[in-house]
Amino acid sequence: MTSPGGPSVIEAISLYLNNPKTKTDGPLTDRELHRFAQWCGADRVLREINPSDVGAYSERMGEGGAVPQAAERLQVVRSFLSYMRKSGQINVNLAQHVRIRKSRTRTLAGGGATARAVNELTPQGHRDLTERLAARKAERKSKAEDIHKAAADKDVRENAPLEAAREALGLLEAEIRDIEFQLKDAVVINPRKRRNDAVVRVGARIRLKPIGSAGSDKVREYTVVSASEANPLEGKISDVSPVGRAVMRRSAGQQVEVDTPKGKQSFKIVKVTT
Repeated sequence: MTSPGGPSVIEAISLYLNNPKTKTDGPLTDRELHRFAQWCGADRVLREINPSDVGAYSERMGEGGAVPQAAERLQVVRSFLSYMRKSGQINVNLAQHVRIRKSRTRTLAGGGATARAVNELTPQGHRDLTERLAARKAERKSKAEDIHKAAADKDVRENAPLEAAREALGLLEAEIRDIEFQLKDAVVINPRKRRNDAVVRVGARIRLKPIGSAGSDKVREYTVVSASEANPLEGKISDVSPVGRAVMRRSAGQQVEVDTPKGKQSFKIVKVTT
């Protein structure tokens, strides 16, 4: 039953998916909308969702456009919100706040106009993703058994364990699909085979010295990696992070400006190791 203030997020999704006029991509649409519901709060009234909620979701799921399937995933949410606006379920055009950034592309051999989305990975990053995929696939059996056990309860009208088990399996399958997408369009880079021009690319190790600020003598060391490999605690920064974007294709001796929460910060690239 729809609440007096309008449908909840999950109710609105149900209306959208069950409308015969809605053009969806089956499992993909269902999975991505339920991911959106989990983010916003499935029981939250749809009209309470604001532009900042949608913008934050876009940033989180888009990962700066580095993940090849980001645009496809966010387009599902945009279509849903657009439909909700047209059908009068919400009064604000939230669809315009779904920010879909273009994926980075690389021209194919031959110099033709055809290009494909790529996800550059270091050898270690590719191994980590491959191992994570194998581990997640190994979990499928136990998740399926959880559903079987929960379904043994004949009263399925309010079977919370069953719903929880199904949701857990759905999230697991979503993660598996995400990893498979990343590996499908991955290009494993080998820094040793690149030209020795000391230009910052994915896989490069860099040393940065802050300019014109307190602690400017402190040199910072990073390894530039893809978004899926980023781990600030290990000194691995994404090529689509503020610092990563600023230093890409630059070389030692150059200065760069980085947009930070505290304003612009200048750095000098002290050393680049490829």
